[in-house]
Amino acid sequence: MDAQGRGRGENIDPADQWVLNPTTGEYELRLSPSAPQSPIPAPRGPRNPGAGKTRGRSASPDQAPERPGREAPGRDVPPQRRRRGAQEEESPAGRRGRRPAKKNQKARKVLLWGSGTVAFLVLAAGVGGYLYLEHLNDNITSVSDDGASTGGFKKDQAINILLIGTDKRTGAGNEGYGDKGSAGHADTTILLHVSKDRSNATALSIPRDLIVDIPDCPTQQEDGSEKVIPGSVGARFNTSLGQNGRTPSCTMRTVTELTGIKPDNFMVADFNAVKTLTTAVGGVEVCLGKDINDPDSHLNLPKGTHRIEGEEALAFVRTRHSVGLGGDLSRIELQQQFLSSLMRELKSNDTLTSPSKMIKLAEAGTKALTVDSQLNSINKLKDLGLELGKLNVKNLTFTTIPVVDNPAETVKATVVLDKAKAPQVFDLIRNDVSFTEVKQKQKKEKAAVAARLKGEKAPASEVRVRILNGGAPAGSAQSTLSWLQVDEGVGKSENAGNAPAELAKTTLEYAPDQADQARRLADIMGLSASALKPGESVTNSQGLPAMTLTLGKDFKGAGVSLTPPDKAPDDIKKSTADKVVCAE
Repeated sequence: MDAQGRGRGENIDPADQWVLNPTTGEYELRLSPSAPQSPIPAPRGPRNPGAGKTRGRSASPDQAPERPGREAPGRDVPPQRRRRGAQEEESPAGRRGRRPAKKNQKARKVLLWGSGTVAFLVLAAGVGGYLYLEHLNDNITSVSDDGASTGGFKKDQAINILLIGTDKRTGAGNEGYGDKGSAGHADTTILLHVSKDRSNATALSIPRDLIVDIPDCPTQQEDGSEKVIPGSVGARFNTSLGQNGRTPSCTMRTVTELTGIKPDNFMVADFNAVKTLTTAVGGVEVCLGKDINDPDSHLNLPKGTHRIEGEEALAFVRTRHSVGLGGDLSRIELQQQFLSSLMRELKSNDTLTSPSKMIKLAEAGTKALTVDSQLNSINKLKDLGLELGKLNVKNLTFTTIPVVDNPAETVKATVVLDKAKAPQVFDLIRNDVSFTEVKQKQKKEKAAVAARLKGEKAPASEVRVRILNGGAPAGSAQSTLSWLQVDEGVGKSENAGNAPAELAKTTLEYAPDQADQARRLADIMGLSASALKPGESVTNSQGLPAMTLTLGKDFKGAGVSLTPPDKAPDDIKKSTADKVVCAE
């Protein structure tokens, strides 16, 4: 039974019966004196010994024992819940006037975990619900990630979540939209990257009509067996889900193949998610720069600002023929505007401090979610939300994979990667570089690392270095040696074979008195300042001190610069979640 079904008589909304306890900073269920106790346990509070024996929704209300101190005639808010047998305490004199400040202080705890809502509309509602974990866990549907993920997000690393909106028409009122028989393709897909220091995030939209190669996908079947679903060459991205029995893990593998970024987790929502969540939050404010009457999406709104929810919100995010150029890329921009507005709504005090809204969000969100098997409980969603809650929406950037029209088509219906721009975007995300100007991170990087490249550089002929292969393709050490000696004049270099362990990134270790050599080699190879590792020298085959260059997994070939981009290209179209944009 959901939150609405648990209502008492006299038109009382159960969500309004949750009250913020100013002492503990948590919401507690407070019923009127005549009402029976809720069968859903309150969050994290000390349980009544008698009530704790009857868990779950099947408990009869009249079995719940009375708590001492329940009745408080004349008070708007019932008294604080106390353990059985606890003595009533008198309020110390003079403290009554300080209580409002104390309440505001505790309310910040609500803002902390609730602010994880900036991820996505379904994620937002999911993390809002540790009010009654046992109940909400039953709402969540999970499917196997089939080994396609990293194994789940980690608190001390950057986070990559794949967010998928399907075009499946299940649910009341959705059969009238588009293809009734759709298997549920990846209609809207966003790769959400949250930086390691949680100072910024990038929401990268992937066009559904992008031509990609879908890899073979080992997929767990309902009976527990595994089936490998054959891949497709030159297919639309949206067919990575639903087509031929493909599950979200196959979309995850396709994204990894496309971008080189392996997602930590995935989340999937259908049409109902947009409708139920926007209704739960009380609507989302959107701006139209012109009148829109789209017969395909059923959106009919005049120019100006509107608050939309339910069916109207779904119509808004499905609109494409009446905005921009009338294609999927224009619809992506509209969806990004909608999500930015939703983020602002969810981060507002009106939502985060409202027990009614948060409970409705928790119910709607967990019912709308399908998550991977690494993220299949409210506790895990809460932990993810707490990490995301550290982010400021002004540093959440929405952008889209750079694409161009498919040159193989006369009538343009699909797109392909822009090979000049797309790799730059992927590199930015892989290297955890912000699309926004985050001053704190930039200042730290410049002060601690960039100084390593400053100073005199030794002549190339004086650079002594041993080259190790630490994860680069086979033969990389020898090809780099040949290039350095023949093309760059670094004659005092040698191939030292394989490194004892693989490295994710190429590094150059050197002693303090070799700094000038290190700067010269960094200049020649295009090494970033962070690749330079002050340390110790080693002895080369001639018995002389030498630096150690270890080619990591990021090595792209002799002569190819290893310096990652330090900012997003100026011509990449992007927007941030704190800005209001009107659809045209």
